[in-house]
Amino acid sequence: MSTQKGNTKKAGSQKYKNRSAFKNDLHDTSHKTKQLNTMEITGLCPRCADMIAWKIKYKKYKPLTQPKKCTKCQQRTVKHAYHIICIKCSTEAKVCGKCGESGKEIISHGLSSSEQASMDSQYQQELKMLPERKRRAFLRNQELYEEKDKDETQEGASGNDTELYNENDTNEYTTDNDIDELKEPERDIDELGESENNLEEKKD
Repeated sequence: MSTQKGNTKKAGSQKYKNRSAFKNDLHDTSHKTKQLNTMEITGLCPRCADMIAWKIKYKKYKPLTQPKKCTKCQQRTVKHAYHIICIKCSTEAKVCGKCGESGKEIISHGLSSSEQASMDSQYQQELKMLPERKRRAFLRNQELYEEKDKDETQEGASGNDTELYNENDTNEYTTDNDIDELKEPERDIDELGESENNLEEKKD
């Protein structure tokens, strides 16, 4: 941009350009940076989530050293930086945890990839700690329960099909002629009763 008074037009392109994109973990290999990069941003609207992601990407994110007070419940339950509402209050009120506005699409809370990985590793370690006999019994029972659930779902689907088939049989394939044939034995019984009554009257 020119320094001439009143000239606000840009003369050319940017003078200094980066040859490669900025990476926050290029030289910083600390545990804190790795934890921030794997942190899942939830409970926020898309705009606030992008702001937090930008701060993490360019090393502007400053974590809290102690919990903050929530603006809803007035308790020190806010454990994430730049948030004003705790997770419990934001999920109950369905508002953004940073700006506090409602009526926006909120990213739902869930386990982060690091938390899911730690839970899986803990599960595998607990399995290894079990004796061989108990571990095999546990895995065998787990497979049986899964097969049982599959069978129940298949039986439920087949039961619905048979009910529909029976209803269609009675509704579509029964005609007026079939109903008349079913009523013919009743007519025969009535005619026999009338004939017997006539014979008794003649005898009298």
